[in-house]
Amino acid sequence: MRPGASPGRTDAECACLFIRPCGLVKVEGVLFHFVERKWWYFLFSALLIVPGVFFLAIGGLRPGIEFKGGTLLEISFATRPDDSAVKAFFTSHGHDEATIQGVAGGGVEVRTTEMLPPELVTTDKDLKTTFGPDAKITNSSVVSPSFSAELIQNAIKSIALASLLIVLLIAWAFRNFGWAAFRYGIAAIVALLHDAAVVLGIFAILGFFLKIEVDSLFVTAVLTIIGFSVHDTIVVFDRIRENLRLNPGEALNPVINYSIMQTLARSVITSLTVVFTLLALFLFGGFSVRNFALALLIGIISGTYSSIFNASQIISLWQEIEDRVRHRRLAAAT
Repeated sequence: MRPGASPGRTDAECACLFIRPCGLVKVEGVLFHFVERKWWYFLFSALLIVPGVFFLAIGGLRPGIEFKGGTLLEISFATRPDDSAVKAFFTSHGHDEATIQGVAGGGVEVRTTEMLPPELVTTDKDLKTTFGPDAKITNSSVVSPSFSAELIQNAIKSIALASLLIVLLIAWAFRNFGWAAFRYGIAAIVALLHDAAVVLGIFAILGFFLKIEVDSLFVTAVLTIIGFSVHDTIVVFDRIRENLRLNPGEALNPVINYSIMQTLARSVITSLTVVFTLLALFLFGGFSVRNFALALLIGIISGTYSSIFNASQIISLWQEIEDRVRHRRLAAAT
């Protein structure tokens, strides 16, 4: 018997006490309509994703040198000049595409198209002439486009394989539901694609207006977000499965409402602990990891939202569509 249960009642009977036939969950006098407002949640997600898709279509997502190939220079100065002065220097040397980013210690990182060794030597000499003898290139790295293509292909393969395994794993966990188990796996994939689309879209907008680039760390962040999103979604789905087991014959929507209420506090608190850590990393972690932390921040918040307000609602919508089709077939048969 679970805590708070009345003597003589089974766990299933106690669980049914919290589930109302109207599909609402009542906790301390407050009614929570989760499933009933599914279209509002879908609309909010669309408002986040559609603008991002538009900016993705017009090339807002700016690939870094890991994707398009190029040279990354680390330059130190005795006294750091303005970024505009460094930008003007590289523009005068035929690299108007160069992006300047400050780093700790008074230096800068410069990303340009690929620079050959003779050009690097000339650039180093001209830096000393322009900014003083202490100005120098402390490190240079070149990334070829072939590496970029391989990185993208491996990322796509990883996401595809992970999605397949997630569907199979969730279907196995819900195997008692028969073929209907696959809807839970597919809903989880839709939720994680939602989170990936939100992150990609926001970075496309940032790239279009603020010239923020994405690099290999961004790919790492997206893969991490996918894992976190699925983890949060499975927690909700597992609670739905357990409540359906305890309440055989109960309508799906009230069970979903009650299950979300049971996991809501846990999901939000867990996400907040991660968000606070990432926020500290974003504010104090330095320039090299700032975009990585920002991508994770957006993805974790989106993952928490989609696991609560989207994934389970997809299950509900799927069931409603199946019920409508079944009723139409029965009506046609009679």
